[in-house]
Amino acid sequence: MNIQVFGIPNCQSVKKAREWLSTHGLAYEFHDFKKSGIDEKHLKKWVRQLGLHVVLNKKGMTWRQLSKKEQEAIVDDDTAIQAMLTHTSLIKRPVIEFGTLHLCAGVNPLEWSNVIGL
Repeated sequence: MNIQVFGIPNCQSVKKAREWLSTHGLAYEFHDFKKSGIDEKHLKKWVRQLGLHVVLNKKGMTWRQLSKKEQEAIVDDDTAIQAMLTHTSLIKRPVIEFGTLHLCAGVNPLEWSNVIGL
């Protein structure tokens, strides 16, 4: 199974996910938002599968640093995706794609175990 981890390397949640995968002997590909950005196709898929409330991180520092006007301009999936393209730190981390079968966001070792069959 091809596993891809999306995030930023210094994020504690991403570090936990990468450590968990490594501890369980699972190879994965890491995609760094800061260096490589993210494309609209991925964001649309994630929002469609997980829901905007999961993918858009309104609890983080980046959200709090947006002006009130910028926050209020995010009214639907399209405006949220545009904001996440501009500010990749608005994306909940990590996002993990387990092949084409399963997608999850955030730290959830129980879900990962179930997907992989551990």
